[in-house]
Amino acid sequence: MTGTKRIETSRVLVVDDEPQIHRFLRPALEAAGYTVLRADSGAEALRLAATLVPDVILLDLGLPDMDGQDVLVKLREFSETPVIVLSARDRESQKIAAFDAGANDYVEKPFGLGELLARIRNAFRLITTGQGLPTDVIEFDGLRIDEAARRVSLDGAEIHFTKTEFRILVILARHPGKLVTHDDILRAGWGGTHVYDRTHVRIYIRNIRQKLGGFAERHLRTRPGLGYIFE
Repeated sequence: MTGTKRIETSRVLVVDDEPQIHRFLRPALEAAGYTVLRADSGAEALRLAATLVPDVILLDLGLPDMDGQDVLVKLREFSETPVIVLSARDRESQKIAAFDAGANDYVEKPFGLGELLARIRNAFRLITTGQGLPTDVIEFDGLRIDEAARRVSLDGAEIHFTKTEFRILVILARHPGKLVTHDDILRAGWGGTHVYDRTHVRIYIRNIRQKLGGFAERHLRTRPGLGYIFE
């Protein structure tokens, strides 16, 4: 029963305006057991994401009607579906912007089919384990993290965090007193991708420290070479 249910519900929405991408991906995804949905524009992608509710979205950033970054922002207003960006844009700033807009992973074109299928399997593991589906409110020492609403406040004052900063803050707060390694943070912030390294983790931690001010000075500890602890 479990296997049958997975085949029925494992739908991958491919959003790309290049017909050759669809011709390349559809047979490979169907052979891997997925049902493939197709969108050639941002507007169509948003409509299908809302009506057919795919399990994973493969999103190109260069769409004819709107930029893929804008599609991500609009999508995250109503959906937590894992999104894997497929793009020829290889600048670091563009990748960071995609993650901050809500992407879970980023694969550069041209890409290998085996790697892409592995990234999709990882996205399904995020769904299975419930990561990225927040339901709790975390509170201590004046800090309040509302995971469902994606809101953070400190002593009653709301603080804005980017989506990536929020994911990192949540995994730290979920494990008070325990070491959260650099790899743990990479998985939480970027869905398991290896686009980034520890340097980028440190940049995001620094941003979080600055926004939390004295709270971070009291509670966020660095373990050099290992990771971080919320005490």
